Amino acid sequence: MSSTTNHLFKITTFGESHGKAIGVVIEGCPAGLELDFSSIQAQLNRRKPGQSYLTTQRKEKDEFEVLSGIYEGKTLGTPLCFVVYNVDVKSEDYLKWADIYRPSHADYTYHAKYGYRTPVGGGRASVRETIGRVIAGSVAEQILKNDLNIETIAWVDSIGTIESNTFQNPPKSRNEVDQSLVRCPNLEISELMIKEIEKTKKEGDSLGGTIGVIIRNVPPGLGEPVFDKLDAELAKACLSIPACKGFECGSGFAGTKMKGSEHNDEFYIPDQELFFNQIEQNRPIQKVYGIKNVLDLKTKTNYSGGIQGGISNGMPIILRLAFKPTATIHKVQKTVTETGMQINLLAGGRHDPCVLPRAVPIVESVVNLVLIDMYYRQRAIYPEWWQKYVKKNL
Repeated sequence: MSSTTNHLFKITTFGESHGKAIGVVIEGCPAGLELDFSSIQAQLNRRKPGQSYLTTQRKEKDEFEVLSGIYEGKTLGTPLCFVVYNVDVKSEDYLKWADIYRPSHADYTYHAKYGYRTPVGGGRASVRETIGRVIAGSVAEQILKNDLNIETIAWVDSIGTIESNTFQNPPKSRNEVDQSLVRCPNLEISELMIKEIEKTKKEGDSLGGTIGVIIRNVPPGLGEPVFDKLDAELAKACLSIPACKGFECGSGFAGTKMKGSEHNDEFYIPDQELFFNQIEQNRPIQKVYGIKNVLDLKTKTNYSGGIQGGISNGMPIILRLAFKPTATIHKVQKTVTETGMQINLLAGGRHDPCVLPRAVPIVESVVNLVLIDMYYRQRAIYPEWWQKYVKKNL
């Protein structure tokens, strides 16, 4: 099973939903960093179960413990290991369905792949596995903020058929997002979403929706040509989140309805006066702009979503992710057992009627894990890039 991702800032997650613990090992974190543990815990708190009546009522504090890689509050450069111990485990609740393949769960596919599976809580397929990603993503976020001033903010853009239409005015901060129980910055629409979740929960059903993401201050140059394009890596990371079924960057599928003349993002130089002075004096742009030159270019529109040719272009990166309805519902469904018997199943267990609110910090984390790996890869292949183009623009 592949539980490891990234090349230079490598992480490996471990543990099962109803096992003793969940955690992550991080390799490639530089030495001498003073990590803000409160920021890591804050992201875990945004992800943890039981944070409101709209989420699963499993009671977990999700407080982490550092097992290695830290001395006197600073990173050693050796592998970091974080662990979160499971407390509110009720494995016996699942044993009555131990030989049943629950509809749209990973029960059948894991059994088909390995010939053996855990029937309790979904095992590694549970969203609880993402605890490790949130911890590692928070570490990555601190480095990205310090080195590049990158800021990643995700929010709930839609739930069911209720749209917030926030892409025209995306949130400026996480505080703005967290004002709402469902993490939708449009508070009027947020109330409609809450009522829809309440109604659906009473019906024993579940809802899906979309999450929006804006990543600000990403410098040009992140991403690799061909196979490891930035948008491709972001798509892979986001689609690896449980329940995520769709990914769009920039205009996404809406761009298919546009003509090239409408969709192309035209470049311009923000300081037009300086630009025209260059032209009048017949001076090359590069000479006048010095270390900034091309990094000062902007585009009038951003249908590309901040990525062109698989490489960041300096504009905000815009993503939209689709999440399916939670698979666990309190309704009778038809399915089969491991012995091939057709049955009617009324499943149960503690679950979110809508995963979107708790998925927000998970999305931010996996995005930051992609960005930090691309950042380190860029510095490795072009050592002068950071000094010449980034440091003095911060």
